[in-house]
Amino acid sequence: MKIEEITLDQLDGVEFIEDKSRELSREVGDGLAINALSGGVDSSVVTMLGHKALGNRLKTYFIDNGIMRKGEPEQIAQWFGALGVPIEIHDAREQFFSALKGLTDPEEKREAITQTFYKDVFGDLVRKSGAKFLLQGTIFTDVEETVAGVKRQHNILSQLGIDTQKEFGYEVIEPLIQLRKPGVRKVGEALGLPLEMYNRPPFPGPALAARVIGEVTPERVSLVREATAIVEEELSRTGAFQYLAILHEDRVTGIRNGKRDYGFQIEIRCWNSTDAKTATPTRLDFDILERLALRMTGEIPGVVSVTYNITSKPTSTIEAI
Repeated sequence: MKIEEITLDQLDGVEFIEDKSRELSREVGDGLAINALSGGVDSSVVTMLGHKALGNRLKTYFIDNGIMRKGEPEQIAQWFGALGVPIEIHDAREQFFSALKGLTDPEEKREAITQTFYKDVFGDLVRKSGAKFLLQGTIFTDVEETVAGVKRQHNILSQLGIDTQKEFGYEVIEPLIQLRKPGVRKVGEALGLPLEMYNRPPFPGPALAARVIGEVTPERVSLVREATAIVEEELSRTGAFQYLAILHEDRVTGIRNGKRDYGFQIEIRCWNSTDAKTATPTRLDFDILERLALRMTGEIPGVVSVTYNITSKPTSTIEAI
């Protein structure tokens, strides 16, 4: 299936909203759609678009998979509650960590998240609700990277020949699939979302599992979650496109209180980009990097080393996994 991109200069946010609202209303009809809200820019925009188009014919779930950012479920519920959009938080932490147990290969981890999300968690919610549609925020870059074989994005299904009706029991609707991130932000602004929602740094579908090299366990996610909170706090004013923390797999030798401390290594990435197709490392002031290192090693138990990625995309990618 060929998807025609709508570039930023072609995009009229208000017209896009009106067109997609009509399409959504027509496609869902008198039925019920379920929405997968993660709190990222894409899912937040598609949630508001779906709410505008469908009203009470849309049921929105936030899936607490255990691999989200610090305080994410509560923050998202608060934001959308203030906007008049009801959110139900569904606890699926045990299911996701069970599926990820023992996996270290990046593609195997992504596939485990895909199957758990679509077949186990949402499959069950769809059956119980009687919904026939799942609304999600797939964007053009997700399709592009998956089809090119760069990395499998967990939300790419029909573009790989997967019949979602046959596999999972529902049809997936992707109203943002012609847009890249800047276009999604423009639509979010036109929908009336607050700046802190539509202008958040991009966050991957596999969440913090995309930032843990090696096995994804509750303990390792907890560590990278704290590192992520520090990075987002320190770099939010840089104007960078995206910034993140990555937990490396092997432990490294460090020194603490005059003794060897065999601990963890955190890699920081900060990117300048417009569309995520290409990116260059942000030239951060060394004082900022030094403060990040001091906070990581001082506030997160076990962290003894902090590095900064200076490789452009390509050959690097924005996320590690």
